Amino acid sequence: MSFDSLGLRPEILQAIQETGYTDPTPIQSTAIPLILEGKDLIGIAQTGTGKTAAFTLPMLEKLVQSAGQRKGRGSRALVLSPTRELVVQIEQNVKTYAKHVPLRVATVYGGVGETPQKKALRSGVDLIIATPGRLMDLMQQGCADFSECEFFVLDEADRMLDMGFLPNVRKIVSSLPKKRQTLLFSATLSKEIEKLTREFQHSPKFVEIGKRTNPADTVEQFLYEVTKAQKIGLLQHLLENNELYMVLVFTRTKYGADRVAKQLGKSGIHTGAIHSNRTQNQRARALSDFKAGKIRVLVATDIAARGIDVEGITHVVNLDFPPTPEDYIHRIGRTGRAKSEGVAISFITEDDRNPLRSLERFMKKSIIRRRSKEFVCTPLPYNAGPSKGSDRGGAKGQGNRPSNTKRRRSKPYGLDRKNFKKFGK
Repeated sequence: MSFDSLGLRPEILQAIQETGYTDPTPIQSTAIPLILEGKDLIGIAQTGTGKTAAFTLPMLEKLVQSAGQRKGRGSRALVLSPTRELVVQIEQNVKTYAKHVPLRVATVYGGVGETPQKKALRSGVDLIIATPGRLMDLMQQGCADFSECEFFVLDEADRMLDMGFLPNVRKIVSSLPKKRQTLLFSATLSKEIEKLTREFQHSPKFVEIGKRTNPADTVEQFLYEVTKAQKIGLLQHLLENNELYMVLVFTRTKYGADRVAKQLGKSGIHTGAIHSNRTQNQRARALSDFKAGKIRVLVATDIAARGIDVEGITHVVNLDFPPTPEDYIHRIGRTGRAKSEGVAISFITEDDRNPLRSLERFMKKSIIRRRSKEFVCTPLPYNAGPSKGSDRGGAKGQGNRPSNTKRRRSKPYGLDRKNFKKFGK
């Protein structure tokens, strides 16, 4: 099947051709005809398989078709996404495919000034791409008009409904016309979340590409059993291999992301960090530098990483093991995209045994263990004390050392570099 056979207008087909795409992916070839028929749809497919284009292309087609029926200045389509990065990514896709058709697009997200967003909404744009929090703020200020909304798209539906966004999503949906087309796309969708979608859709069609419980087949997965104190040292040791040249590292917390980026930077590894406490400019710059190869490692939290759509990521490292199987699948889906190969490495401690068992039951297979017993970690000496910026806590002068002893500089996390040995498979 080719894009020409999907029923899209020549202007959109021309834009697709200019991007270099020739054939639609399975999710695109299945979902686009159903959306053009006016059906509500739930689309499930692995990350990197073209879900954004699967809803963008038919939505643009139908918006152009109905452009002459517009009565007022209300927005005709709304796409909700959980993070600023995803909003920007979707906007870039829309502008690419709509370059030859007359549609106006606005983005709404936090971390930047409200004034330009208010002006765009009040001017009556065709399509709004937004995060729920900022959109709710502007709606309460009377800036948005959805009385003519024809399309509602919930991107990353499982995360939107499962990570605290549900109250805002419900309020936003209540302001939309009941007669509309609602599309939900995600890489995973639990049965519990699937039930919630019935609130928003009418007799939806269900499209699932691949197995919901299995990550992409192009990603090799490995585990290393370590202690918490060994994690940074093990990561630095693995990064001595030049094959890890474009690496995305996941941490559980924002503080942890900054700490890891700082320590890798001290080791001479060009590293950036991206999380919700960073300003929009800082996040955009880190992502841009990662794409351009200016930094080798990008450290991220789960929420911020939702917008990381970067080709060529060679490795994903779970420095902190994810609490749910869905998070794991989303994380490792950042590599091995668009049929390329990738590697996912996870560090697990004693505290991660239960999440690991849940993951392997979910995927119905075991992940390959690699030996790390040779990786020796010696404890900090009693008089080392917490170093400045350390995560070991304590103010200056505290710690298990006599007050009259001189503080000695310790190696990060007490790692004895002389004991490093090569890992066996």
